[in-house]
Amino acid sequence: MKETIAIIGGTGNEGKGLAYRWSRAGYKIIIGSRKLEKAQIASAEIKSLVGENYIIEGKVNTEAATNGDIVVLTVPFHAHREILISIRDYVQGKIFVDVTVPIIPPLVTKVQLPSIGSAAQEAQQLLGSGVYVVSAFQNISYDLLIKDREVECDVLVCSHSVEAKQKVMQLVSDAGLVGWDAGPLENSCVAEGLTSILIGINKQYGIKNAGIKITGIHR
Repeated sequence: MKETIAIIGGTGNEGKGLAYRWSRAGYKIIIGSRKLEKAQIASAEIKSLVGENYIIEGKVNTEAATNGDIVVLTVPFHAHREILISIRDYVQGKIFVDVTVPIIPPLVTKVQLPSIGSAAQEAQQLLGSGVYVVSAFQNISYDLLIKDREVECDVLVCSHSVEAKQKVMQLVSDAGLVGWDAGPLENSCVAEGLTSILIGINKQYGIKNAGIKITGIHR
């Protein structure tokens, strides 16, 4: 059994999609929510898709954060700050993957980054230097994650910690995706801002899964 991944906000679509991918890759998954019942319902939903042999549990956010070797945050931006403060004491010393995108309705196709620069930088500021914040997965839609097929969208991974970034790059690979080292955490503003642009492209062209692809390098 690989590490335990706690997904805070895992009851939402993006969290479920990542839980599906990582559970199939052999990770133990904990779905976190403010309400235990909601977390348990989401974990049962994912388990029904992957099978009973996979370990997927539902817990309240603080317990999920405590028990996760790696903690992933997939909440709407309006809940970002509050959730970070509530789990701050439980994620110290851990890799913390922030998937949050600063989308502010109704102008969801307009890039609206916070004054500090990005949601990931806000997470680092609030959690402190004892947490290894990594920005990733902002541009991958749930529809692609929840299906067993190749995803034509790459993942930009940003962090101040080289070691944490490499670990998350492995998580990207284990999810069946292609990840790229996109530099320090300050660069997360690019991946976060791209999400609004991709939403706009989806709307304009009547599609669902616009994405990005890094070209010019062959692996």
